[in-house]
Amino acid sequence: MKSIKVLGTGCANCQNTLKLIAEVAQAKGVEIELEKVEDLRQIIGFGVVSTPGVVIDGKIVHAGGVPAQAKVEGWL
Repeated sequence: MKSIKVLGTGCANCQNTLKLIAEVAQAKGVEIELEKVEDLRQIIGFGVVSTPGVVIDGKIVHAGGVPAQAKVEGWL
């Protein structure tokens, strides 16, 4: 199971990214642990300055803007 964190303070892009990842995982039948991180210190701790950021298994894979669906499918 992949551990996925969406980093962001709650903007629309952050919410859309969270929703997109959940929908793609469900459609592909992939079990994930999805977490929303809104604490600014934690976000900065990952080195992300442009949100939303996406961290998979501890590695930053995306920052800034909603990722394309094809990109999310590639992660899963």
